[in-house]
Amino acid sequence: MTRSIDRIAVVSTGVIGAGWAVQFLAQGFDVVATDPAEGAEARLNAFVERNWPTVQKLGLKPGASPDRLSFTPDLGAAVAEADFIQENAPEKLDLKHSLFAKIEAAAPADAIIASSSSGLMVSDMQRGARRPERFVLGHPFNPPYLIPLVEVGGGEETSPSAVDDAMDCYARAGKKPIRINQEVKGHIANRLQVALWREAISLVEKGVASVADIDTAISHGPGLRWSLLGPFLNLHASGGAGGVSQVLKHLGPAQREWARDLGEYPETDDYIAPISAGVEAELDGHDFKETIAARDELLVNLLLAKRREENLP
Repeated sequence: MTRSIDRIAVVSTGVIGAGWAVQFLAQGFDVVATDPAEGAEARLNAFVERNWPTVQKLGLKPGASPDRLSFTPDLGAAVAEADFIQENAPEKLDLKHSLFAKIEAAAPADAIIASSSSGLMVSDMQRGARRPERFVLGHPFNPPYLIPLVEVGGGEETSPSAVDDAMDCYARAGKKPIRINQEVKGHIANRLQVALWREAISLVEKGVASVADIDTAISHGPGLRWSLLGPFLNLHASGGAGGVSQVLKHLGPAQREWARDLGEYPETDDYIAPISAGVEAELDGHDFKETIAARDELLVNLLLAKRREENLP
């Protein structure tokens, strides 16, 4: 790496920002957080305390401690000595531009500025910046301290070395970074999710299956395999000795026919009410907070199991 990254600034401490703080702390970094909202410091401290036992189960890096977290409502003070800045503000381009101008005015000249944006282009966010070459995407998945994936990429004016340094930093921070070689709306994983949601919504609208049964189809079906190897390697496994080439040749005609029959994402909000009702029916009799806690416990066990299995890529 061209720069030693030891001190992280987390800008905006909502759910994503707070999750990043937990992840960086668990990996032994010093973290200074900032958020102008009233009560933000207390909420962040409570979030870290509540989720620290979870990251302890996954294993802490030497020196990891919640005591390495500091907070200031002063954005300039938060980024003044940061090596790496993780920004998590709402998805509004004008807000990002205003925020980045303030960050650049106070941050070291060689500090990397990474945005957690789930859809905005780095090229748009870095426009007008003093040093646009250091702006990168660092899009996590929620909760950031449990889901390893982070999507990393640059914009039109980003230096390749900044992307390399961000990839290295995230890997050191216990994440599984993937590189986006070309900017696209929604990046990578969200586009894959939307493709699945589009068809799931269509199947509900057509009356093919209930919301609950569609959730079950994924969580008790291909989702189990996807969490281990992903779609392409699972296709390869399905092809026997011929691998992915064999299965694509065999299923290609049928898949093209299915693809032509796939539904489109609804253009109005009429679909929301029946989907919402289906979710409520699916959760009937369940405490959702307990459901999420059970999910997180299973995620921890799955992550630990995947770490132990050296044959998984």
